[in-house]
This record gives sequence, C-alpha cells and structure tokens, in this order.
Amino acid sequence: MTHPPKSAAPPPAGPVMPAAPGVPAQPGRPAPAGSPAPSARRTAFAEGVDRLRAAATTEPGRLRIIGAVLALLVVAFGAVTAWQASGRAAAADDVLHRSQPLSSGAAGIYRSLADANTAASSGFLAGGQESADSRDRYEKDIRTAAAGLVTAAANAEPGSASEAAISKLNTLLPEYKGLIERARTYNRQGYPVGGAYLRYANEKMQKEMLPAAEDLYTKENQRLDADYGNATPYPWLAIALGVLALAALGWAQQRTYRRTNRVLNHGLVAASGATAVALLWLVVGHAVARAELNGSYDHGIRSLTVLHDARIASLKARGNENLSLVARGAETITVDGRTYDTYYYAFDQDMTTLGKGLTRAGQLADDQGGRTPVKAAEGDMTVWKQRHASARTEDEDGNYQQALDKVIGAKGATGECFDGVDSDLARAIDHEQTEFQQAAVDGRDAMTGLPVGAAALAVLGAAGALFGIGRRLSEYR
Repeated sequence: MTHPPKSAAPPPAGPVMPAAPGVPAQPGRPAPAGSPAPSARRTAFAEGVDRLRAAATTEPGRLRIIGAVLALLVVAFGAVTAWQASGRAAAADDVLHRSQPLSSGAAGIYRSLADANTAASSGFLAGGQESADSRDRYEKDIRTAAAGLVTAAANAEPGSASEAAISKLNTLLPEYKGLIERARTYNRQGYPVGGAYLRYANEKMQKEMLPAAEDLYTKENQRLDADYGNATPYPWLAIALGVLALAALGWAQQRTYRRTNRVLNHGLVAASGATAVALLWLVVGHAVARAELNGSYDHGIRSLTVLHDARIASLKARGNENLSLVARGAETITVDGRTYDTYYYAFDQDMTTLGKGLTRAGQLADDQGGRTPVKAAEGDMTVWKQRHASARTEDEDGNYQQALDKVIGAKGATGECFDGVDSDLARAIDHEQTEFQQAAVDGRDAMTGLPVGAAALAVLGAAGALFGIGRRLSEYR
C-alpha cells in the first residue's frame, strides 16, 4: 500500500545562524547572543594609516618615513625658491626694460608737449621772422609726442586709466595743431585774432593736454613702483623652508650618530651641503639684488622724477613768459584781492617750482657728475630771473619792442638762459639715467641663475638624503 508524498515543510522564520568556517550556513538557527556584527569595509586611507603606524614601530619603517620627509622638505625648499626667485627676477627685469622706460617715455611726452607749446609761442612772437629752428623744434616735439603715445598705447592695459589718457591725448593733439596753424596764419597776415587762437591753443594745452599727460606719467610711475614692490621683498617662505630643511637634516644626522656612533653619513652630509649652498645663494643673492635695486630707486628714479619735474617747470615758465608778451595784459587773475597779469603770475609760480626742484636735485645727486649740471642750471636760472625782471619792467613801461628783444632777442635774451637751463637738466637726466641703468642691471644680475640653480641643488639634496637613509636601511637586510 502506497502513501502519498509528504509536502515540504516551510522554512522556519528567523535569522540565519552563521556557520563555522568551511561549513554552510544553517538557516533557521538564530545567532548566539553576544556574537559581533559584521564590520564595515575599511577605506584605503584608513588602511594606509594603519600600515604607516605599523611601519613606524620598526626601525626600517621609521627610516623610510624620515627619508621621505627629508626629501620632501628639500624639494619643497627648491621649488619655492625657484618660484619666488623667478618672480623677483622677472619684476627686476620689468623695472629695467618695461616700467622705467615707459615712465621716462611718459615724462618725455609731457616734456615734448610743453616744449612744443613754448616753441609755438616763441615763433608767434617772431611773427613773419619766425626762424627755421623754432619751426623745426615745434615739429620735432609734436612728432616725438606722437611717437611716445604710440609706444605707450602698445604697452597700456585695455580699459586702464593709462589707455584713457592716451586716447584723450590722441584726440586733442590734432586739435591743438590746428589751432596753432590758424594762429600762425592770422599772425603772418597781421590779424590780431592770431593771438586769440594762440591763447586758446595754450589753454587747451595747459588745461587738457598737459593734465592728461601728467596723469599718464603718474600711472606709469605707479606701475614702476609696483614692479619695485614685487622685486625687492625678502623671500621669507623660501628662507623658512630652507632653514627647516637644514634643521631636519641636522636632526637626522644626530639621530644616526646616536644609534650607530658614526660621525658622518655621506648622503645626509651631501644633502645638507646642497641645501646650505642653495639657502646661502638665495639670501646673499637677494640681499645684493635688493640693495642694488633700492640704490637704483634712491639715486636714480627719485633724482629722475625731480629732474623731469624741474625741466617741465622751466618749459612752462618759458611758455608763460612768451604768452605774457602775446596777451599784453589782456588776461588777468585775482589772488588774495590783488590783480596780476595771468602769465606773469604763472611764470613766477613756475620759477618757484623750478628753484625748489633744482635744490632737491642737488641734494639727491650722489656724485660730481650729477651735481655739476644741476649747479649750472641754478646759475642759468638766476640770470634768467634777472633778465626777465628787466624785460617785464620794459613791458610795464610800454616799451614792448625792448621787452620783446630781451625775451627772444639774438643776444642777452631770456631765451639763452632758458636754453641753458634746459640743456643742463638734459645732461643731469642723462647722468641719472645711466646711474639707474647700472644699479638696476646689477640688481637683476644678482639673481641670475638662482631659480635653476636652487632647483638643481634641491634635486641633488633630495637624492643625497634618500641615498643616506638607504645606506642605513641596507644594514637591516
């Protein structure tokens, strides 16, 4: 008699009890009380930390860690030294080849514009007898200013204040030339309106063009100051890393000596020597560069700035002296309740500025080559003031032709004194420019090769540190 098959019993509810190693898990049996829960998966970083901690408990492991840290410090020192030295060398090169030439170029634009205005007024006073030299001087100044604006525009940053000043001058320069040509045309024909056009051109120059040129000069000087600011600070981060690397190398050698009684470890000694040479090169090289660059600023840039300002003051004084005879009292100014001829008053102010500038330039000049032309300019200025006073007396007494002869005459005129002051200041500027060039070149050259040399020494130092530690590790094999 056959029995029907029994149906399979349903699996019991409840967790599956973990089986012993090698035995399949048996369902239906609860896990024993107090058994640990399965652990979460460890991260690679945590496992790396554990391995590092385990390695640090053995001397070979500690040596490997020390070697890695020493190599990292020396390489970091070399990298930071190369970075900071490269930045300062580039800034020093910018001082020499970019910002200072642009600053001088901006001063040249200002001077050329002011001199063109002076030459135009001198030619106007001569009337139909305008000399070819006066005309050529005016044309040369205009061409020089235009060329300077082209150079400045090529180096101006888009959207900067310098670009705006250059654009303004490029717009105003043709307008000014047109006014001067009209003044010349009417003057030759004997029309008094020519003087009005000349005064209008002078007003455009004094109130619009020269302020724009001065703004450009100021902006270029700010760029020059910024380049000096980037070239001269001490590389403190690189120095600190160099000291730290040397200290770590010294500690590693002391540790080796305490454990082995060996005085020298050739690899660590080589690493210390390479690091010390790089650090000394960095400190001495930058100290020399900083001293030379500061000298180029103190005895070059500062003197050049004062001399440029003095030369511009002399040009403005000469222009106002000429215009006082063109206007013939038509324009006056009231100061503190007193009325003065506008151009005579401006002349006095300009001469005061010139005198102060020459005094300051003499104080800044640090050798006879710089002091001699400044003293000559002071002598010419003194004679100029005396002759101007005589010409003014003639003008105020109604002796216009005598006054004119004392200003633009062939001999004994104030024009001779102005030319003397201008040439003296030009010689002083050339001398100070040479002084600047020499000091700036010395400052830049003091950092020549430092970035590459420091990087190479750092690589050698890191290799030496690894070699020295490797020799110690070989003793455990």
